[in-house]
Amino acid sequence: MADRHADVHGGLPTPGAPMPSEGMAHVHGEAHHGSRKTYVIVGVILSIITAVEVAVFYIEALKSVLIPVLLVLSLVKFVTVVEFFMHLKYDNRIFSRVFFGPLMLAVLVVVGMIMLFKVIPKYAW
Repeated sequence: MADRHADVHGGLPTPGAPMPSEGMAHVHGEAHHGSRKTYVIVGVILSIITAVEVAVFYIEALKSVLIPVLLVLSLVKFVTVVEFFMHLKYDNRIFSRVFFGPLMLAVLVVVGMIMLFKVIPKYAW
C-alpha cells in the first residue's frame, strides 16, 4: 500500500522531502491558506487601522505629521491585504520579493517627490 505522502504517480515518498506539516505550501495540488479565524482577525486589524487613519485626519495636533502617518498606515494595510488576501504569505517567498521589491522602489520615489516639492522649498534661501 502506498504512503499517503507518496508522489502523484503512487510511488514512495522522496527521501528527505518535507512532510506537509513541515512548511510545504502545496500538498496534492491544494494550496495551504489561513483559517476563517485568521481572516476575521486580519479583517478586524484592517478595520482598526482604517479607524486610526480617520482619527488621525481629524486630530488637529497631528496635522504636521498627517501625510507621513497616513502613508505608513496605508502601506501597512496594503502589505496586509496582499499577504493574506492575495495569498503571498502562503506562496513561495520569491513571489513576495518580486512584488515588494518594486513596491519599495515606488515608496522611495513618492517620499522623494514629497521631500522635493513640499519639504525642501520651505528651506529655500
